[in-house]
Amino acid sequence: MLLDTSKTAEAKARLDVLEKSTDGFFISEMDLRLRGPGVVLGYRQSGISEFALANILDDEGLLNLAREMAVAIVKSDPNLEAYPLMVAELKRLGLTSWNCALN
Repeated sequence: MLLDTSKTAEAKARLDVLEKSTDGFFISEMDLRLRGPGVVLGYRQSGISEFALANILDDEGLLNLAREMAVAIVKSDPNLEAYPLMVAELKRLGLTSWNCALN
């Protein structure tokens, strides 16, 4: 039995997961579902994601496809000259280099 002094529903749910399983992958997935993924391109480690169209857990195939498409775009237009709005948004997010998508 695990004890917690916070008494919040979220804390109880997280402790319930720990009581039910010793599978680290399951515990990690449930923690991600309960706490949220945070900001992928930032420092916040939990909370509601800024993804408006995809769920990081349930839409793995869609996210992989989006990554493949992004890599193809950067390979064909490394400076994203044909995508000025995309460049503006990347810069707004503090990104000045996107060739890392090719790795």
